[in-house]
Amino acid sequence: MKILIFGATGMVGQGVLRECLLAPDVESVVAVGRSATGQQHPKLRDLVHKDMYDYSAIEPQLQGFDTCFFCLGVSSVGMKEPEYKRITYDLTLAAATVLARLNPGMTFTYVTGAGTDSSERGSSMWARVKGATENALLRLPFKAAYMFRPGMIQPMHGVRSKTPLYDGAIRVLGPVLGLAYRLWPNRVTTTEKVGRAMLAVARNGAPKVVLDPADINALG
Repeated sequence: MKILIFGATGMVGQGVLRECLLAPDVESVVAVGRSATGQQHPKLRDLVHKDMYDYSAIEPQLQGFDTCFFCLGVSSVGMKEPEYKRITYDLTLAAATVLARLNPGMTFTYVTGAGTDSSERGSSMWARVKGATENALLRLPFKAAYMFRPGMIQPMHGVRSKTPLYDGAIRVLGPVLGLAYRLWPNRVTTTEKVGRAMLAVARNGAPKVVLDPADINALG
């Protein structure tokens, strides 16, 4: 497989990248982002691109891929809906629309969140925006598209959040997250499971397009 990863420097993206580099059936990985991953590996190439809303300058470098793992995302805390929509919906669709045109045989996997509102009518702003993003992605002409809705995520293998507040909280709550993963496997997953589950759907698909933590853990 030839894989594109968006957001490979974030917590989820780091875990996904790790599993891709370990997988023997992954031939190459291109990590697209505003900054390089800082990792060196024979399979990995960084594609640094500053304008994540316009890919016209690098379209030739976005062709020929089997799958895309889209792991970019931000917290909605302190944001108003127009700002959050631009960073979540607009940014994601800017990339996905180009990829669907260039790679019609691609499987596209998007990391969204537990509680996403597919109706787009609920009271939670972030959930509506995420729901609208999911719905728009599912309408694009990809070979297949999957929406990953993890709940709590336990980072593994040295993976860390780029957000200092989250990173500090995870460090404090690490043992609790580990216990929660064992006690409530339907609500908690790990960065390792997310990465392995993404590879599983890229290889063989999944029985449904929206995957919750229990589905992710089963596939991973």
